[in-house]
Amino acid sequence: MTDLSQFPITSKWPAKNPDIIQLYSFPTPNGVKVSIALEEMGLEYEPHRVTLSDADVKSPEFLSLNPNNKIPAIIDPNGPDGVPVGLFESGAILIYLAEKTGRLIGSTATEKAHIIQWLMFQMGGVGPMFGQLGFFYKFAGADIKDPRPQERYINEAKRLLAVVDAALEGRDWIAGEFSIADIALAPWLNSLDFYGAREVTGWAAHKNAVAYVERFWNRPAAARGRNIPPREG
Repeated sequence: MTDLSQFPITSKWPAKNPDIIQLYSFPTPNGVKVSIALEEMGLEYEPHRVTLSDADVKSPEFLSLNPNNKIPAIIDPNGPDGVPVGLFESGAILIYLAEKTGRLIGSTATEKAHIIQWLMFQMGGVGPMFGQLGFFYKFAGADIKDPRPQERYINEAKRLLAVVDAALEGRDWIAGEFSIADIALAPWLNSLDFYGAREVTGWAAHKNAVAYVERFWNRPAAARGRNIPPREG
């Protein structure tokens, strides 16, 4: 049995089976990227529910694995150098898992480059911009009287949606074949529903993106992974 005692996080979230990947997460758009990837790749893993409260994400145990205090994070007891490895940042974890399994990252160097390109598009564009839209449209920022922040992120969300919709013309998946780029992107597109921002961003007019998200959630692995760990513990 693998000894994970070198990872302080396991004192707060003990591993029942330390021989398999340990997932520390919550079902947000970033969190479900990893659970869906693990389901798609058929890797054994043990999910641990880490809420977004300071008591969890700012605890010394969680910060020992992710000093940036954000979910998700993982420990792989079977790291590439023969020793356990801990990782944070959802995009980095997706690339790590794809390279570990040789799945969902393309079969040629060119395909891999295009997949990572769209993964970075989500990480640097869709995720941060949609997250800010949520803050200024649904959450605390919605009380700000100055209309400019809300307008800024509504317009940027519209622009990014147009990019996605155009890229999906004539194809089912953002980089051609289903990949980690789709696992990163589709949950964030779906966040517009959670933010109540579909109408204001013109979601329904983006027919390719609408069909894409529906197609994504129709995948059995995506359907399983979208609520792992469960929101309610």
